[in-house]
Amino acid sequence: MRQELQSLPKGLAEDVARNLVMVAKLIDEEPEEAYGYSRVALRLASRVAAVREAAGFAAYATQRYTEALAEFRAARRMTGGVELWPVMADCERGLGRPEKALAMAGEAEVQKLDKAGQVEMRLVAAGARRDMGQIDAAIVTLQSSELASSSVQPWTARLRYAYADALLAAGREDQAREWFAKALEADKDGSTDASDRLAEMDGIEFVDAFDEADEAGEAAGDDDVAVVVTESADTDEDRDEDSDDDNDTDVAEVEVEKSEEAGGSDSADGGKDA
Repeated sequence: MRQELQSLPKGLAEDVARNLVMVAKLIDEEPEEAYGYSRVALRLASRVAAVREAAGFAAYATQRYTEALAEFRAARRMTGGVELWPVMADCERGLGRPEKALAMAGEAEVQKLDKAGQVEMRLVAAGARRDMGQIDAAIVTLQSSELASSSVQPWTARLRYAYADALLAAGREDQAREWFAKALEADKDGSTDASDRLAEMDGIEFVDAFDEADEAGEAAGDDDVAVVVTESADTDEDRDEDSDDDNDTDVAEVEVEKSEEAGGSDSADGGKDA
């Protein structure tokens, strides 16, 4: 991106770079804000491929699939690369055209993708099959050497998760549970909710203990709290009355303190400092 931005005047390049940084920073948590920054960058430098690509991903994250597809196509024309082919196919799915996504999965561009891109394309194709109601075909699409491999790659968790989800949709619950567990094992950064899906299948419901504690506190009311405090104070008082030795010690300590105060201001000041 920095290299592409060098074609712009320095001040303009810095402004565009700041907006692109904000797109990357916000796209996962605040996609609408990221989209706003991408539009600013696009107005400033629409002839830069990296800007068109960033604008495409921001539009994609906010489900503006027509706009995203247009930006991805523009970026691809500028660079001649095929890296965006899977996400372009997924935009076709988002637009309700799964047949088009499947057609793209069979194009020669797929063979030019790296391993990660090919796995992504497989995921998109399986999703298109499911869109068309072809669950068994989606399962077969996901079955591959990458799925069978025991090594963990950046795409492993998502591939196993998609396979488990397809199995569950086909009613093969035992196999689905097995593959959700495998997805969880490979999911080191929490990119899937495999743990939640496993818990759901096992009938486990997670409850926010803090929310329940707040609700219980509101239901109890202030009067109940006052009673508890009063009872605690009475108990302490009774305990003090029963402890004659402790009372004697308290009196002695008071007399010692009075004696020390009478000893002079220097000693008192030293006590405060300590």
